[in-house]
Amino acid sequence: MVAFATGVIGALIFLQKLRISPDVAFSVTDWTAFVIFMVVIGGVGTMEGPIVGTLLFFLLHQFLADLGGWYLIILGGTAVMVMLAAPQGLWGLLARRFDLELLPLRRRVILK
Repeated sequence: MVAFATGVIGALIFLQKLRISPDVAFSVTDWTAFVIFMVVIGGVGTMEGPIVGTLLFFLLHQFLADLGGWYLIILGGTAVMVMLAAPQGLWGLLARRFDLELLPLRRRVILK
């Protein structure tokens, strides 16, 4: 199901671009760096982390897009600060502090 949804989202992105070519699909400046930013800021290894990272990314994008090139510098600085302060991302920090687990999809190994 997730693979189907990912395929549909990819198709919609390519419809928006109006052309399909490898340089559009794997452009570092278009999506790749932003997706890595979202996952690292939110938290790797959880379902909630990338959701939190996406919300933060779009909030920052709305408020800082008028700054031109400084926008990307601020995004990079934000990523570095979050990685230094919370190595497991913002969701990891919130989950540990408030004992939250909204989407408990992790598998745990139980040793007997």
